[in-house]
Amino acid sequence: MPLMPDSSDPHADRPQTVVIIGAGPAGLTAAYELAVRYGITSTVLEADSVVGGISRTVERDGWRFDIGGHRFFTKVKEVDAFWHEILSDDDFMLRPRMSRIYYEGKYYDYPLKASNALKNLGLSEAFLCVMSYVWARIRPPKDQTTLEGWIAARFGWRLYKHFFKTYNEKLWGVPTNNLPADFAAQRIKNLSLWSAVVNALLPKRNQKDITSLIEEFQYPKLGPGMMWERCRDLVEAQGCHVIMNSRVVGLRHENDRAVAVVAENADGSRREFPCDHVISSMPISQLLKVMDPPAAESAVRAADDLRYRDFLTVALVVPEEYSFPDNWIYVHAKEVQVGRIQNFGSWSPYLVKEGRTCLGLEFFVFEGDEMWNKSDDALIEQGKKELAILGLVDPSKVEAGYVVRMPKAYPFYDENYKTNVARIVEWLEDCAPNVHPVGRNGMHRYNNQDHSMYTAMLTAENIARGTHHDVWSVNVEEEYHEESSSDDGARRGTRGTGRDAPVISRDHYGEDHPVNRPAANS
Repeated sequence: MPLMPDSSDPHADRPQTVVIIGAGPAGLTAAYELAVRYGITSTVLEADSVVGGISRTVERDGWRFDIGGHRFFTKVKEVDAFWHEILSDDDFMLRPRMSRIYYEGKYYDYPLKASNALKNLGLSEAFLCVMSYVWARIRPPKDQTTLEGWIAARFGWRLYKHFFKTYNEKLWGVPTNNLPADFAAQRIKNLSLWSAVVNALLPKRNQKDITSLIEEFQYPKLGPGMMWERCRDLVEAQGCHVIMNSRVVGLRHENDRAVAVVAENADGSRREFPCDHVISSMPISQLLKVMDPPAAESAVRAADDLRYRDFLTVALVVPEEYSFPDNWIYVHAKEVQVGRIQNFGSWSPYLVKEGRTCLGLEFFVFEGDEMWNKSDDALIEQGKKELAILGLVDPSKVEAGYVVRMPKAYPFYDENYKTNVARIVEWLEDCAPNVHPVGRNGMHRYNNQDHSMYTAMLTAENIARGTHHDVWSVNVEEEYHEESSSDDGARRGTRGTGRDAPVISRDHYGEDHPVNRPAANS
């Protein structure tokens, strides 16, 4: 039986009108929670033709592509229960976690396996790596506030250069000595060379204490999009409306409340949706710029100053003989641009066709840069060449290719982003407190899928029951993140215990670089 709104809610005497912007994990989770738990139906507006956001599954000619790779593993009990409420146990597969690092023509198991590392490095280089680690423990880098110094202190300089430097520079596009330690500190807080070696020699079954060492995970048979396609069907069955190809172009506010959302359809027509609450997973920079009347100039400047890191996937169909057991391979080779290669057949046999597999080459880019603007044919040819350079596939054996561009995949964390987000949130709290940002882009925070969902769950409860959960404190579990700040002066958008990604100085880009151009309001 659905729970009813708390009697302390000022609108408890009538149905609440909720508009949700975005049909990704956060938006659809909010719609489901409101409808099923609290009996509140909503209207979901999605600019794209596909649900799931970055957690979608793209389908082309019967092939299904997971954009970015989504392992269904979480320590948030409510999220795990949600997954299994949406899909049956039969819809999930328990998949082995396997990843390797490609470096200087060899493949290294990741997490580290002592025998494999020794074989590939050779006894002399392995000895030097251990000595480098010992020396780093005796004389640690003076500056551990950078990604370079932080990792070198825990693995030694030689292993840092072997296995960390090149990939992170591909991912973020700047030298690692200009990246702060936040990203690594959150991702691999409990992992060091010593703990990795101990795990390699004395492994525990299905290690979960260290995030980087989990051995298996759940995965929907037809990819993560299966979850959100099913969730869409369930919320519509509850009376919600999920409207696709409907781009939000206006958010009217009066007397310090949002009162209506204006959406533009594919044919150019517009429709207005009255609202008591708005839950927004659209990029917070765009949210500010559709306010009517316009937001304060300082908040608009902050929105204009936020940037994003984008990526594209080149999916290549190849004979099954070119398959590999990894979910993905991290490519540390400087001679190619690809950063990571997924094997979709290793995620699920239901994503591929009999006798073939599909390899997804991931390139980390900025929307509008040279790679982003290449034609699909040129990108497919580049993908073939890079597979040949890596010794993975004979280019002549590639049977088909597809390109999927994913704008705004990662919020970009320069030196100003925390201040900018705080200013935007401050304006929203003052002028439109019934607008609730959720999710990765909605909050401009490096949330995983499960944490994006959890922000939506708490927001739904706040609306329905009048609770006061601080969603800005949600990001990762205590085991994953740095200790929380006790700075009483911190505002939302800067405080909390969430995982922060690297803060990247724009000084390392030229003036014409996409990251230094005004953000597009797309």
